[in-house]
Amino acid sequence: MHDAYQALPILEKLPLTIESITCHGKTLLVGTKQGHLLVYSVKTGSDGKPDIQLEKSNKSFAKKPITQLEAVPDLHILISISDNVVSVHDLQTYNWMTTLNKTKGATLFAVDTKVNKSMTEDVTVALRLCVAVKRKLQLFYWKNRDFLDLTEDLGVPDVPKAMAWCKDSVCVGFRRDYFLIKVNGGTLKELFPTGKSLEPTVTRLADEKLALGRDDMSVFITSDGSPAYKYGLNWTDTPLVMVNQPPYIVAVLPRYIEIRTINPRTLIQSIELKQPKFLCKEGNNLYVASNSYVWKLVSMPVASQIKQLLQQNEFELALVLAEMTNDSDSEKEQRKKHIQNLHAFELFCQHRFEESLKIFADLNTDPANVIGLFPNLLPPDFRNKLQYPAEVPEINGVDLEQGIMQLIEYLTFKRHALMKGMNKDLVFSAIVEGSATIKSKRQLSQIIDTTLLKCYIQTNDALVAPLLRLPDNNCHVEESERVLKKHKKYSELIILYEKKGLHKKALELLLKQATKDESPLKGTERTIEYLQKLGKENIELIFHYGAWVLKDNPQDGIRIFTEDMPEVDSLPKDKVLVYLEKTCRDLAIPYLEHIIECGNQLPQFHNSLLNLYKEKVQTEMADYLQQLPEGQPPAKAGKEPGDLGELRGKLLTFMETSAFYEANRMFVRFPIDGFFEERAILLGKIGRHEQALSIYVHVLKDFRKAEQHCKNYFNKHKEGDCDVYLYLLKLYLNPPESNDQLDDSASDQNMAAVLGLLEQHANEMDTIKVLEAIPSHTRIKDILVFLENVLEAKASGKRRAQLQKALHYQENLLVQEMRIYYQKSKYVIADEKMCRVCKKRIGQSAFAIYPNGVIVHYYCCKDRTVCPVEP
Repeated sequence: MHDAYQALPILEKLPLTIESITCHGKTLLVGTKQGHLLVYSVKTGSDGKPDIQLEKSNKSFAKKPITQLEAVPDLHILISISDNVVSVHDLQTYNWMTTLNKTKGATLFAVDTKVNKSMTEDVTVALRLCVAVKRKLQLFYWKNRDFLDLTEDLGVPDVPKAMAWCKDSVCVGFRRDYFLIKVNGGTLKELFPTGKSLEPTVTRLADEKLALGRDDMSVFITSDGSPAYKYGLNWTDTPLVMVNQPPYIVAVLPRYIEIRTINPRTLIQSIELKQPKFLCKEGNNLYVASNSYVWKLVSMPVASQIKQLLQQNEFELALVLAEMTNDSDSEKEQRKKHIQNLHAFELFCQHRFEESLKIFADLNTDPANVIGLFPNLLPPDFRNKLQYPAEVPEINGVDLEQGIMQLIEYLTFKRHALMKGMNKDLVFSAIVEGSATIKSKRQLSQIIDTTLLKCYIQTNDALVAPLLRLPDNNCHVEESERVLKKHKKYSELIILYEKKGLHKKALELLLKQATKDESPLKGTERTIEYLQKLGKENIELIFHYGAWVLKDNPQDGIRIFTEDMPEVDSLPKDKVLVYLEKTCRDLAIPYLEHIIECGNQLPQFHNSLLNLYKEKVQTEMADYLQQLPEGQPPAKAGKEPGDLGELRGKLLTFMETSAFYEANRMFVRFPIDGFFEERAILLGKIGRHEQALSIYVHVLKDFRKAEQHCKNYFNKHKEGDCDVYLYLLKLYLNPPESNDQLDDSASDQNMAAVLGLLEQHANEMDTIKVLEAIPSHTRIKDILVFLENVLEAKASGKRRAQLQKALHYQENLLVQEMRIYYQKSKYVIADEKMCRVCKKRIGQSAFAIYPNGVIVHYYCCKDRTVCPVEP
């Protein structure tokens, strides 16, 4: 980071509330909540600081808050929004020019100005204006000192929150999505969602690019909506407004101003200001405003910025600057530390480890220097670079064990201090003055954690796994891998690989160890648990290393894709299904059953499960029919013996309960010479009830299922579903013809079914159609119950209608009585009528009348239940 700008306050504690700002040349325009327009002249003083003067305060600029301002100096006009309507004023006199009455209800606008030069050096300025009015965009162009319609109004799916021109399109940010809208034709191109914040920002950049906000990131697009860069720009917080001041992007965040560059993506500067909200620029002038403060962002000299950057690249110089406050004390502290380090080294040579390590900790001595005092804890190359006042004595036996125990305590303390940020600058002293010390926080963390791992292996190997599982563990991979392999700590090595993201290495190790009898990693369980944690980012690894697990143990292997874990749930289900169908097709059914049971409603998965059920049932049905003794009829659907019955029962249940498979597509996949129950269900789903009932009645001869079908689909308000019982009645009455006439028992059975249907469902059928359908020779006494039920229902309906009519008539009388009561009072608001609260004339303003006759302005009516004055 370096200081690219300096924020200099030019207006402080403004008595008016700022609602908008804009600038042109050396003029700053401030729109206020009170409707005043403040015109300031901002010049550079002799001391280099801005000198601001109030040139004009236009109190009659607007009656309502000025919510948006835009100066167009090339045309000498000022465009504004106040009272939700767009107005135009002269930029020199600030006199009103015109109001776009068509824009009543406007919330924001976007301006596009193009300066064109002809071959004769004539300069023309083209100005286009896009105004957001509720759920439509109004487009205008400037001609003859007025705005004219550019095109017809464009309808949009929501109320625009932000927008900007980009060539012949307008990029609009809604509450949830961004769209690119072509001016000619109004074609909408959906870009991407706005994110969690639901507050879009659209910023026009140089080279006809746009920056669109998505939470704390800015995404860059070209004029056709395609990505401008492969990456976005991350901010510390969600930007409120941004401007492009090449090469910087300046953004207003809730608590400060942040300056970044796009390429490279770097945070340049953060300037803390008091609740900044507004931002405007014109040329090199850049202003920031809150509700009562205005700052000018003055660019720092280039030479100064370069100097700061060079200082940041020199870490040692940063330490020197931090110590410049007290040079003499710093030198004394340096000498003191040098002496104390020599003392601590001497204590170590005397095997007084506890005292020695305590002094090293207090002095903040480089931990690498301390670790190097012990044998075989640092890599030889690194250890040979360390310098000590004298030769380090050899330690072994009991002394070495005691020393390691004290070193563990020391390293644990240093680790906690490092994690808490107690050594942010990592300023260490060396045992030998002038020796190099560790400057990298990551390197120091690696040395501490790796050494702790080695110490635990020598003293208490049960602590190795907890160390590796720490979320902030930073063991050096190669060194830790070498040590763990040497001591055959394969379970701990898997933990190391997992935490470091070396998943391929971990899975290769698990594959090798799975077949070794003496290995703690034998079998598939550890591999399954590992694959479950990888998530969708490593889907290819899951597929590759899951294959052998599914082959060896498919029953447990399916848990890789069905376990109740966020990582498993995030896997792309369509890819998993394709993978299972290729690798182990038998597992596709339990996988689909799992995701559908978890609430997945996508038709593709329901279709796939239904198709897989059908294929498997069809295969097993062929074997079943082949083994069936000659002359023995097959069992009913779902009642077949063995797995076939269970599977077909699942198929039928799924077809009846699922509402998300595509019945039209699936119907053609079922053969017409079988699967009658299934075809009947599908026919019902697609509304072909007459054919479905024909299967139940004439093919399956299952009257109970036929009537249940009618019960499931009957809907008197839906065409086609309202006549299902009538279809069934006709099927009962008109059996299919055959060479032989139906015997008397079958005819009696059909007639009994007809009469039962008429008695139980008289109200679900059209009486006239029923009477037309039944044979003319039917005896009245046979259908007497049906007729009685119909007549009773009709009489009940008539009485209910008469009662409703009487109630409606009574309600109408009550309403008319209330109308007459309220209209009998008359109030005349004359010109001299005064408000009893503010003592001002009522005039044309909205007013309120209390029950006691007191009349006040509507905005003076604070409590509707309590009169503010005595009558």
